[in-house]
Amino acid sequence: MSASGPLSGLKVVEFTHMVMGPTMGLILADLGADVTRVEPIGGDPTRRLVGSGSGYFPMYNRNKKAVFLNLKAPEDLAKAHAMALDADIVLENFRPGALERLGLSYEALSKENPRLIYCSAKGFLAGPYENRTALDEVAQMMGGLAYMTGPPGRPLRAGASVIDVTGGMFGVIGVLAALAEREKTGRGQAVKCSLFETTAFLVGQHMAQKAVTGKAANPMPARISAWAIYDVFETGDDQQIFVGVVSDSQWKTFREAFDLGEIGADETLAANNARVAARDRILPVVRATFKQFTLAELAAKLEVIGLPFAPITRPEDLFDDPHLLAGGGLVEVGLPNGDRTLLPALPLEMNGQRMGVYLDPAKVEPEDVAG
Repeated sequence: MSASGPLSGLKVVEFTHMVMGPTMGLILADLGADVTRVEPIGGDPTRRLVGSGSGYFPMYNRNKKAVFLNLKAPEDLAKAHAMALDADIVLENFRPGALERLGLSYEALSKENPRLIYCSAKGFLAGPYENRTALDEVAQMMGGLAYMTGPPGRPLRAGASVIDVTGGMFGVIGVLAALAEREKTGRGQAVKCSLFETTAFLVGQHMAQKAVTGKAANPMPARISAWAIYDVFETGDDQQIFVGVVSDSQWKTFREAFDLGEIGADETLAANNARVAARDRILPVVRATFKQFTLAELAAKLEVIGLPFAPITRPEDLFDDPHLLAGGGLVEVGLPNGDRTLLPALPLEMNGQRMGVYLDPAKVEPEDVAG
């Protein structure tokens, strides 16, 4: 399978590692761009991470080529320079100043390639923090997301690299906007995305809540919900399911479908805010009702009546998810050990089609270790 898609014909060079930078390259590659990663001799150290980092490389580096260069060697640096000058887009996410010292900055390259779009993924945009080193977790902690995720007094990072990935997505948005502008002006530009400002954007709804109500948002485990039924419930077979009833019409449907006794017959609960005020009365009845069903029975009933619900699922359960399997939501990717697995596709359809895999993550060959 060869590269195709809306970005086919565009050349991208990546100087990236870990998650944020490779995410940008993954998105562009899945959309058809010709993406080549520049890795050090022996390969990007991200390849060798263990534990929670062991999935980074296979997840974010499909559909890319790779070259292995020692950028401290003049000959290899010259090769990297030539690649960048021939590119439409350069991506990088190293510490501020790292590529500048090698003559691979936007300022240096754009003098010879004025059409170049150069996207830097950093910890911070311009300001007092811009030279700090950051990580996804650093941004979550200082940007308010960890505070909102954990219970009071126990900040907790989200269970995935949400800031790295979302920050990379914003980087791609900037790149695509720069491509559109280049069509009009003939010139490229520098684009910069960041972890901290991405986090601030994500918690903006809580900042707005404070501005609107005058009261600071509580962490999510201690929040006052906007809806009476918006929680995780136990089923009769000791499984868990999330159910949300988020409108008055949904409440009507819900109470007609389930025997809620006096709560269901109480017309004073027809309006949402009245139900929120009576949450302590409503929830015990709903919990007892749901315990009369198995997870499968309850999910089937909720699907028929059209209410929002979700069984509590672990990431490994998604390998067998019937929706992902049927709709092309999982694509086959080669792993470093030679095995093959299914991993999530880009969450887009274009002209009714999903994006596939035409290149497995590049392997490190013996000659690439030797240099």
